[in-house]
Amino acid sequence: MKLMTTNRPKMLWALVAGTFFLPWLVVQAQDAETVAAVASAEQTRSLWDLIVVGGWAMYPLAFLSVIAVALVIRNFIILQDQKLLRPDLLQAMAGQMARREVPVVRKICDEHPCLLTSVVRAGLERITGETADPDSVTVAMEEASTEQVTVFMAPISYLSIIGGIAPMVGLLGTVSGMIKAFQNIAAGGMGKPEVLAGNIGEALVTTATGLIIAIPAMIFYFYFKHSFMKTMATLGRITGFLMDAFRTGTVPLSTSLETSMGSGSATATPSSVNSSER
Repeated sequence: MKLMTTNRPKMLWALVAGTFFLPWLVVQAQDAETVAAVASAEQTRSLWDLIVVGGWAMYPLAFLSVIAVALVIRNFIILQDQKLLRPDLLQAMAGQMARREVPVVRKICDEHPCLLTSVVRAGLERITGETADPDSVTVAMEEASTEQVTVFMAPISYLSIIGGIAPMVGLLGTVSGMIKAFQNIAAGGMGKPEVLAGNIGEALVTTATGLIIAIPAMIFYFYFKHSFMKTMATLGRITGFLMDAFRTGTVPLSTSLETSMGSGSATATPSSVNSSER
């Protein structure tokens, strides 16, 4: 009897827990079956079905998504410091600028077109004959840098345009779907929920698609913009480095410039210039 009295509270708690917990398990199992059934139905829906549900707005959104992907790939390939600044050319260019061998520097720029050589080539155009005004050359390089910013920023800005247009196109599709839904209600479609569901589905799908396109486009826009502005800042330091070599006749040391360009062989020392002269 004592043993039964001791186990009675445990049995009572087990009975109470089973009374409340078992129905909860049954409900959870039913919910899991319902979710699985819905997920199975959604998996059978293809991409074309979503496009059809979204209506006409899905076609311009698909076009915008293709353009956005192409621009992202293009910017990743082109906007690289190794391709824009060519640190492997800086040592030769600095040495030639220190010796004022302008035709040789022009030849290097013509043979290796890139952002750096385009800017330097524009500055060298201000040098005529034996006379050279360093200030005029510097101004010409600054003007060329500004021009290059507009050229390279155009494909980056297109991502911002897509990021602004895509949500508006999706919103326009949303308005179109809601207008159809209210038209069906006015025509007595309250008794046909599948018709209203199709119109509301069109509204929701286009909005979601527009945001899915716009959010990555804006993220990549700010990423590429920041990266290119950093590249242009490094370009300004490089042109100043070259003009110092042109003014003084020696290649100044710039360890921080080497670090920012990510190449230890990007600059030359005065000893290397002297040895090449000999």
